[in-house]
Amino acid sequence: MSHRRKFLKQSLIGSAALFPGVVQADILSERKSLNAKKPLILSTWNHGVPANATAIETLSSGGSIVDAVEKGVMTTELDLDNLSVGLQGLPDREGIVTLDASIMKGNGECGSVAFLRQIKHPISLARKVMEDTPHVMLAGEGARQFAIAQGFPLEKEELSPKAKEAYEEWRKTSKYKPIINIENHDTIGMIGIDENGKMAGSCTTSGLAYKMHGRVGDSPIIGAGLYVDDEVGAATATGLGETIIRICGSFLIVELMRQGRSPQEACEETVRRLVAKSPNSKEIQAGFLAVNKDGEMGAFAVQPGFNFALGDMSSNELIDSKSYF
Repeated sequence: MSHRRKFLKQSLIGSAALFPGVVQADILSERKSLNAKKPLILSTWNHGVPANATAIETLSSGGSIVDAVEKGVMTTELDLDNLSVGLQGLPDREGIVTLDASIMKGNGECGSVAFLRQIKHPISLARKVMEDTPHVMLAGEGARQFAIAQGFPLEKEELSPKAKEAYEEWRKTSKYKPIINIENHDTIGMIGIDENGKMAGSCTTSGLAYKMHGRVGDSPIIGAGLYVDDEVGAATATGLGETIIRICGSFLIVELMRQGRSPQEACEETVRRLVAKSPNSKEIQAGFLAVNKDGEMGAFAVQPGFNFALGDMSSNELIDSKSYF
C-alpha cells in the first residue's frame, strides 16, 4: 500500500536540481487542477525527478517538447548510480552492456535503436534515426555504424564499478531469472505535453539484467514501450518488456483513450490485460504512465513499488502508483 511522505515543492525555473515530494496516487483525482496543467512532464521511477527537472528547464529555455523529452532522459543516461539505464547499466549474460531507446512525436514521427553498444546517449541516436533517415529502427552493428557516421564518439567498452561488482556476484550461480525492480526502478520512460498541446515521448534503457545476448525489450518498440498521438494522448511503459510487447501496451493505452477512457482507466485496463496474458504475473513487475491531450494523467502497475515523477513549471513530485496486486 502506498504511503504518504513529506511533500516538498520548489520552482523549476532557473534550476535543474529539484527536491522531490511524494503524494499518494489515490488523491490525484482530488487535484484536478494539477492533472490539467500544461506543460506537463511524466517520467517513470524516482530517477524521473532529475530527468523532469531537465525537461522542464529545456522548455522554459525555449526548447521544443521533443527537445525536452530527449534532454530529460539524457540526464538519466549519464547517472553513474543508475544500473538500468546507460552504459553504466547491468550487462547481459556475456558481460556486455547493450542499450535500447526510442523517441516519438505526436504527429507520428518516431525513431529507435536497439542492441546498441558503446554509445553514451542512445536517445540522441534514436532522434537521429527519426530525423535523418527514412527508417524507424536501427539495430546492432548497423546502429553503431550509423552513430559513428553521425559523429557520435565510441565509448570504451567496460563495466562500471557497480555493474562489474553485481555481475561478478551473479556469475557465481549464473541463474537466469528476469530481475525486475531490484533497485525500485528499471528503464526511464518520459512523456510530455507543451502549453500548445504538442506531445512527445522518450524511452531509454540498458535492458533486463543478465539477459541473453541479443535480447531486445519493449523500450525501442514503438507501440510497446512508447506511443504518442497529438489527437489523443501519450503512454510509456516500464518493467518486464516481454509482457509489455505481447499486449502492445503503450499503443493499447492510447487507443483506449481514443475510445473515451480516461488515462487512469486506460492504464488499469492495460495492466489487467497484461496480467491475464502472464501466467507468472505475481512474479513480475510492469507499470504504465499516460497523459491525454487535455493534460489529465494516469498511472498503474502490476505490483506495488512503482513510482513516477510528475513535473510542471512550478513543481516536481514523486508519486506512488496504485497497483493490481
